[in-house]
Amino acid sequence: MPEGITAESLMNNIMDTLSDSVSKHKNVSFFEEDKSDSVKTQLNRLFGRQKPVHHILGGGKSADVLLWRNKKISASVLTGATVIWVLFEWLEYNFLTFLCFALILGLVAQFVWKNASGILNSSPSKVPRLVLPEDVFVNAGKLIGSEVNRGLSFLQNVACEGNIKQFLVVVGSLLAAAIIGSWCNFLTMLYIGFVAAHTLPILYERYEDQVDGFVYNVLDQLQHNYRKLDTGVLSRIPKASFRGKKFE
Repeated sequence: MPEGITAESLMNNIMDTLSDSVSKHKNVSFFEEDKSDSVKTQLNRLFGRQKPVHHILGGGKSADVLLWRNKKISASVLTGATVIWVLFEWLEYNFLTFLCFALILGLVAQFVWKNASGILNSSPSKVPRLVLPEDVFVNAGKLIGSEVNRGLSFLQNVACEGNIKQFLVVVGSLLAAAIIGSWCNFLTMLYIGFVAAHTLPILYERYEDQVDGFVYNVLDQLQHNYRKLDTGVLSRIPKASFRGKKFE
């Protein structure tokens, strides 16, 4: 193997390139920094993105929650998911057990309220009834169904109409999810994805220029090192000949 074409040298080249890019970014003047940022904003968006993150996430209430437009609602949703994960994963509650305990607490609360109000007051107070509107279930079913159909349509479009690069990316992502799924259960994977959905978009929106620049620097360096590896090593590997022998 030629000199410099090793795993250690490749990693050293990547780290040197990243440090050089960071030092150059620090040494530019104010006007040069504004100019480079404007060019980067127009050209170096990750995956060729041209629309804002809020629009890509749907632009509705779900995007507002994921991007923490209303901090109270976003924090409440994330806290609720964390409580559910702790109950079922750490404390090892069963869903049926949790549901039964919740119903028992509700029955006890209404029973105490009804009888205590009759004892303390001359006329018993009316206990409020909890009734969930049917629209909640209808809207939830429609939302889940539309998202499932959208995912199936995307996978079918990739299989039938997408290019080979997109097809390999999707297959690789599914294989990675399958491997990660073998390390932990479905609830933990769901919780990790939920936390990532509530943290990564807001972090990317806040530091998108730095993230895009860092990713493109890494990809450029990897491509450069691959070309060096291909020129120095892979191109020198003799190709096997598959010609069959001739027999008389």
